[in-house]
Amino acid sequence: MNTTNDQVRLSLLDSLFKAFNRHDADAVMACFDPSIIFDAAVGPDAVGRRIAGAEAVRAAFVATWTAMPDVQWLVRRHTVFGDRGITEWLFTATAPQGGRIDVEGVDLFDFTGALIISKSAFRKERPIQPVQ
Repeated sequence: MNTTNDQVRLSLLDSLFKAFNRHDADAVMACFDPSIIFDAAVGPDAVGRRIAGAEAVRAAFVATWTAMPDVQWLVRRHTVFGDRGITEWLFTATAPQGGRIDVEGVDLFDFTGALIISKSAFRKERPIQPVQ
C-alpha cells in the first residue's frame, strides 16, 4: 500500500465532491483524466449510460445541475485502495417534476496517477417523495 498515493487520491475525491456540490464544472473536470469514462447510475445499458471523454462528461454534470439546481452529494465516506476508490454518499435533490429525491449510493473510481480515469455510479432506486 502506498500511503502517499492513497492520501493524494483521498484528497482528490474530497475536492471532487466539494466541486460537485458547488456545481463547479471546471473544478470537477480538473479531477478527471481527459479520457474519463463515466458510467451513470441510470441508462439503457447494463453499465447505466456510458459517457466517454471530458467534454461529454462535463455536459452530463452541467445537465444534472441545470435540471436539479439544488442537487447535492452528501459524502459519508471515501475509501482508497491502490488504483481504486469508493465514495459512499446520500444524493439529495428536488426532482425536475417536483418532489424530493433522497437516496444512498456509491461511486467506484479508477485512478491513473493523481487523476480519476473512470467513475461508475450506483444508487438506490426509490420513488420520488412528496415535498413536505
